Order: sequence, then C-alpha cells, then structure tokens
Amino acid sequence: MIQMYDFQGNPKKSGGDVLLARLHNRALQAGVAGRVVDHLNGSYSAVFPLLWEGSAQVEVTLVHSSEAVTVLGRLNREHPDRAIYKSLFRSGNISETTICNVCLRQTNQSQCNYTDLRTGDPWFCYKPKKLSCDARINHINGGLSDRHMANEAKLFQRNVNMEVFIQASGPANVSVLPQRKEQPTVSQGSGKSGLSGYYYQGVWRSLGGTKVYQFNNLSAISQCLKGKVVHLYGDSTVRQWFEYFKASLPDAKEINRNKPRTSGPYMLWDNAKNMLVTYHFHGPPISISDKIPISELHYISNELDDVVGGPNTVVVLGIWAHLTPFPIQFYIRRLQSIRRAVIRLLNRAPDTLVVIRTPNLRVPEED
Repeated sequence: MIQMYDFQGNPKKSGGDVLLARLHNRALQAGVAGRVVDHLNGSYSAVFPLLWEGSAQVEVTLVHSSEAVTVLGRLNREHPDRAIYKSLFRSGNISETTICNVCLRQTNQSQCNYTDLRTGDPWFCYKPKKLSCDARINHINGGLSDRHMANEAKLFQRNVNMEVFIQASGPANVSVLPQRKEQPTVSQGSGKSGLSGYYYQGVWRSLGGTKVYQFNNLSAISQCLKGKVVHLYGDSTVRQWFEYFKASLPDAKEINRNKPRTSGPYMLWDNAKNMLVTYHFHGPPISISDKIPISELHYISNELDDVVGGPNTVVVLGIWAHLTPFPIQFYIRRLQSIRRAVIRLLNRAPDTLVVIRTPNLRVPEED
C-alpha cells in the first residue's frame, strides 16, 4: 500500500498523483513495470506479476503530484501558445521574424495561414509587416514561456515533489519462491495487466505471445535487413533508431545532403544488400535547436501517402514528445490523421509492416 502526504505531512484524501512502480533485480538484470491502482482517497496499490524466482526490489516514483497535474492541465487548456515557435521571413535585404504556433491569439496583426491542405493540420504565423506570407524560410524553436501563477512553480521541484523516489516505511524486497507441483499454472499473458513484456537476464521477453527475435551481432542485423526498405518517421526517439542502424551497419553509407543535425532527413544505403533506411521528422510543432528549412517540414500522413509499401517495406512511427504542451485533442487529431494514412497504405500494400513506437517516460518538465 502506498500512502501519499501533503506538504504539511498530512495524509492526502484524494487521488490523482502520477506514480510509477517497478519490480527489479539488478543481479539478474530483470525488471517489470507494475500497475498502480488509485483508490481515490490518497492511497494507492502497486500490483506486479511475479515472473522470476529469487529476490526482487519494489521501487515507486512520484512523477507529479495531483496538484501539479491540475496545473499542467490548466496550462495546456489556457495557454497552448506557451510553447514558443518562430519563423524567419526574408526577401532580398529585408528580413523579419514573427511568432508561430498551432493557434495564435487574435491581435491587430494579420496572420499567415499555413494549414496543410491535405491533412488539415493547423499552423499559423503572425504576418511580417513588410513581407508576404510566401517569404517564410524556416521554423525555429523559441522555448517555453513561464505561465505559472503565484507559488505554482513550487509544485515542480525535482527530488522534492517531482521525479522523486518514495522511501518504503518497511521492507521493500520480496522473495519469489519456486512454484510447487500442486500449484495451478498461472498464465503469463498480458491479460488485465496491460504489460507487453519484461526484462530477464538483460533480454526482453514477451508476455503476449508475440515472438521476439534477438540480434546478438552486426551480421544478424544486416542479414535481417537485407533487401528491406525501412522508413522511420517521428521525433528524436525514432531518430535514435536510425543512429543505432547507422552504428550497426558498417557497410551502409549515409547519404547526408548537409541537412540539419537533429532534424534530418537522413538516409542509409547498402548497395550490396539492396537495403535502404530513411528518417524523417514529423511536421510542426518541432522543439529542437535546429533552424529547419520550410522545405523540410513534412507531415507524416503526407509522407505515408508517398510510400509504395510491400512485403519488404517496414514503416516505423513515433510522435508524442513535441506535442505535450498542447491540449490532448490536438494530439488525438494528429494521430487520427496518421491512422487514416496508415489504413490507406495497408489497403494498397497489405504486406507492409507498420511498427508503432509508443511514448516512453521523459525527464519531467513543466509541459
């Protein structure tokens, strides 16, 4: 049982705190996520499947308090423009920089509408005073503005009430004994836990019956990708896959057209193995340090419509991190657009393999 307390040390009487729980054994290189049950009265339970014999340590982390969650919800609803983006407009010797976003507050300044005609994804910039909307040349990340009310920032103190381990009041270890012969066998399927798998001896094991392939050397990776076309679309968590492929495929040549360091696009080609790997960032909003040329801003839905597909084509999708400062409805709309494009792709090329990389935990911030 987990009991939460307020700043004064009094037991909380309502739920809503964001807690993470895991069971792990460092010596066995084993670990599994737990399911946290909110009893809505300030107390929580952490439920774990027992998947290996031996000792296991319980670890619970407070990501955000319920009060912080309330603040984040308000910021996303009332200040979707707190994430700042800019664009440079230039024509000849004249240049101007204006603010851009998914939605802009109405002012006396006119706006340029860059809503994508195919997907309907919205994007606007304040119109430059001396230049036309056609003079826009790049996308720039301007950071995150502080819209906290008085004292709200105190709810986001790392190692105090954000991203902090909750110390156990008693033993935090459990011992899993070998199963006795007379005990009924319990299915290790994902079931109600919602878990897709766990780590044991440093290797990922599936709980849902999905066959997991292990590639323990570069030759195995290269052989698997022989004759394949792999398209990676998404944020930096997907770009890391491209970087892994680059490091794991020494015979593949990177075709770099002097593109921005973090946004790409990138391409790997191995002529001998007839293998191609590409990476494209998703469309705005994009919160990276690169100044991205307008010509390189592409929505995933449009990119998917240009994929031929087939049994030797793999598509990987992952988009989430850059959309967290916005209302959830905006994120859902983007995913629905991508889903329709995936359906179109699978209708014309049913043998295409589509892999969806779901969000992972990130360093907590006020977003």
